[in-house]
Amino acid sequence: MSIRAEAKATEGEISNDGDLNTAQTQISRKGFCSVRYGMALILHLCNFSILTQQMNLSITIPAMVNNTALPSLPNASTERPPTGSPSRWNETRQAPGAAAPVYDWSPEIQGVLLSSLNYGSLLASVPAGYLVGVFGIRYLVGAAVFISSALNLFIPLAADAGVALLIVLRTVQGIAQVMTSIGHYSIWVKWAPPLERNQLIGITISGLSLGALIIFLAGGVLCQTLGWPYVFYIFGGIGCACSGLWFLLIYDDPVEHPFISTHERNYIVQSLAQQDCVPEWSVPIKAMMKSLPLWAIIVSHFSEYWFFYILMGYTPTYISSVLQVSLSESGFLSALMLGVTFVCTFLGGLLADFLLSRKLLRLIVIRKLFTAVGVLLPTVFSVSLSWVTSSFSTTIAFLVLCFAAGSFCQTGALLNFLDIAPRYSGFLKGFLLVFSQISGAISPTVAGVVISQDSEVGWRNVFLLSAAINVSGLIFYLIFAQAKVQDWAKKQTVTHL
Repeated sequence: MSIRAEAKATEGEISNDGDLNTAQTQISRKGFCSVRYGMALILHLCNFSILTQQMNLSITIPAMVNNTALPSLPNASTERPPTGSPSRWNETRQAPGAAAPVYDWSPEIQGVLLSSLNYGSLLASVPAGYLVGVFGIRYLVGAAVFISSALNLFIPLAADAGVALLIVLRTVQGIAQVMTSIGHYSIWVKWAPPLERNQLIGITISGLSLGALIIFLAGGVLCQTLGWPYVFYIFGGIGCACSGLWFLLIYDDPVEHPFISTHERNYIVQSLAQQDCVPEWSVPIKAMMKSLPLWAIIVSHFSEYWFFYILMGYTPTYISSVLQVSLSESGFLSALMLGVTFVCTFLGGLLADFLLSRKLLRLIVIRKLFTAVGVLLPTVFSVSLSWVTSSFSTTIAFLVLCFAAGSFCQTGALLNFLDIAPRYSGFLKGFLLVFSQISGAISPTVAGVVISQDSEVGWRNVFLLSAAINVSGLIFYLIFAQAKVQDWAKKQTVTHL
C-alpha cells in the first residue's frame, strides 16, 4: 500500500475525540524529537536569516556612507575614506582589515534605499499569498529563501555598480522575503496538530526576534573588524545554507515526507482529519469582505503593528535621547529587549497549547486573552514612561515589559486567521501583510512629525496616540472575533438530484 493510501485509510478510522486523545497520548512520548519540530527549527533558522537580511542595510549604511565628503555623484565611491575626519565611523573604516568602499549618498537616497525592500513586499503580498495557498510552499518559499540570500551576497557589487541597480536588487529581495513571511504560517495548516499549533508557530516566528538580536549585536562589530561587505556575505551565506536544508527536509504535506515515521504521520493526519484545508483556485472575496471576524483580525493587525513599528523604530532613539546614554549602550539595551521578545514568543506558544490541551480555556478565549494581554500591558507601560524618565532602571524595565507582553499578540489575533479560514491561509496572510505594512509606513512618519514639534511632550503624545489606536483595535477584536471556521471558508458541495 502506498504512503498516501495508508494515510487516507488511517484518516478514515477517526470516529470521535477519544481516538484523537489516544493518538495525542501516544505521540507525546516522542516530544520534540519529531519531523514537525525539526521543520519548526528549520523555519526558525530561515526566519532568522531573512530578518538579518532585512536589517543588514540599516546596520551597515552608516559605514557605507561618507558623511564628510563634498556632494558628488550619487554612487561615487572610494576604496578608503578621508584620513582627517574625527568621525567615529571614519576611524572604524581605517582600522586594519576594515577598508571598504564608501559612497556619497544623500539622506534622500539613503531613505529610498532603505525603503526599497518594502516596495516589493507591498506589491507582492497578495499575489504571493495566493500562489503559496494554491501551489504549496516547498518550492516557492524554498526558492524565495535562496533568491533573497543569493541577492544579499551581491549587494556590495550592486552598490559599486550604482544606486539604481541596488534599488532593483532590494525590491526583488522584498518580493522574495514576503513569500517567506507567508509560508512560515501556511505550512502549519497541514503539519501542526491543533494542540501543538501555537508552540510550533512560536518556535518558527521566534527566529525573527533572534535575527534582530544577532544583527544588532554582530552587525556593528563586523563593520568595524572585517568591513561592511562581510555583513552581507555572512548572512547571505547563512541564508543559502538554510535554503539547502529547506529543500532537503521541508515538504508541503506529512503524507509526502520521506523521513517521517508512520506513527507521527498517522497522528498528524488523524488530528487534522476534520479540518478542510485543501486550497482552491477561486477566492470568495465578496464573502470575506462581509465577514466581521475577518475584519476584527484586519483591524487588530493594523493597530498592533502600529505600536510594534514605533517600538522597533524609535526605542533606540528614545533610550539615547531621553535617557542620555551613548549609542553603543542604546544598541545593547535594544538587543536586550529583542532577546526578551525571542524568549516570550516561544513561551507564549507553549502556554497557549498547555491551556488548550488541558481544556482550561477554549481557543477563542485564548486568542482574546493573549491579545488583551499583548495590547493592554504594553499600552499601560508605554504611557507611563513619561512619568518615570527620572529613573533609568524603571524606564528600561517598562520598555522590556512592553516588548515581553507585546509578544503575546503573536499567539492571539495575529494567528486567528488560521482558525477561521485554514483553506485560504496563504491568501489571507498576504492580504493581512498589506495592512501591517501600511501601518508600518504611517506610524513612524506620524511619530517623527509629533516628536519634531516638541521633543519633550512629543514622546508622551506618540505613546498616547499609539495607546488610543491599539486599544480601539482591541475593543473591535474582542467584540467580533471568532475562532471557528467560517462558512465562506468551507468546501461547498453541490448535490444533484
